[in-house]
Amino acid sequence: MIVVWTPEAEQDRADIWDYIAADNSGAAVRIDELFSAAAARLAAHPKMGKPGKISGTRELIPHESCRLVYEIDETTVWVLALVHTARQWPPV
Repeated sequence: MIVVWTPEAEQDRADIWDYIAADNSGAAVRIDELFSAAAARLAAHPKMGKPGKISGTRELIPHESCRLVYEIDETTVWVLALVHTARQWPPV
């Protein structure tokens, strides 16, 4: 399967990068690598995440503080959001 990051998920990823890189650019690189590795695993094993809190989605925790929300269709894994685990999900 291919993995496609939606514009919203790409923005979440960029926001996380900016926030972490402001204090520690090395840590920003490492967490972003975790996101890339998680997406690569999903390409091979799309159902590895647990069923999501929103119907039709699944969730994977690539880092203890981040939740990757995605959905699957016939050929594609759609990354919908990256959410800090301390934030309410789904949003109200």
